[in-house]
Amino acid sequence: MIIIADCGGTKSDWALVCDDRTVVRMQTGGINPIHQSEDDIVKQLDAVVQEVTRRRAAASTLDIYFYGAGCNAVGTGIVSAILARVFAPFAPGLHVWSDLLGAARSLCQHAEGIACILGTGSNSCLYDGESIAANTPPLGYILGDEGSGADLGKHFLHDLLKGQLPEQLRDEFYSSCQLSYPQVIQRIYQQPRANSFLASLAPLIHRHLGNQQVYDMVLDRFRSFVHYNLKPYRRPDLPVSFVGSVAYYFRDLLAEAIEREGLKMGTVARTPMAGLLAYHGVDAADV
Repeated sequence: MIIIADCGGTKSDWALVCDDRTVVRMQTGGINPIHQSEDDIVKQLDAVVQEVTRRRAAASTLDIYFYGAGCNAVGTGIVSAILARVFAPFAPGLHVWSDLLGAARSLCQHAEGIACILGTGSNSCLYDGESIAANTPPLGYILGDEGSGADLGKHFLHDLLKGQLPEQLRDEFYSSCQLSYPQVIQRIYQQPRANSFLASLAPLIHRHLGNQQVYDMVLDRFRSFVHYNLKPYRRPDLPVSFVGSVAYYFRDLLAEAIEREGLKMGTVARTPMAGLLAYHGVDAADV
């Protein structure tokens, strides 16, 4: 049996590939060793352990391929230790990598390319077909994360509250979030996960792409993502591929931004799991 995991801070997608090649898909809460305690991570793994116990053949080996947010030099060690302890009865083979490498393998397989994540945050890398060759630091939603859901939400809210967008749109915003102006400011500056709140505005932004100011703002943020994150790789010959909910739902504007910046558009996927299954040799017919 093999397990493939794509774990972000909000949710984790799991694929359990049984010995007969059937695939069991599961979803649990997010896992990020930078922001969560070991006990919390173990709790998220409990349902997966139970499913493996139920489905794994007695003599079967177990290999775990884990791609996760926060799996840097420190985070990888933390996750590896937890997986080894939780799955100890199965003596698993453990392979822990970053979610960015997972995105690259999913999108590019074994070919060179530029792989990007556009979700709540943003990230990118130059991929050589096996590993990450270069990575422009994303810097987070305060200093960077251009083109991410949080970045779009921040610039949308800026224009909205500064009176640059129609009053009708402002009224819809207050109605949908059920917060007053002071509460919005408090939510961003005094409560945790401001980036998630800002990113939650992406559906509202998407609904109003017919407004030229909103359209231009989104296009500008995507072009900023290309300019600051992708141009430094100096590889206009390679396709640029994306994974993530923002990339998926705004893919037409994303393609326009890529074209205007003189790069080549590759593929767009909402999640990396299908590509990761293919990378690890699981036939699509089995899924």
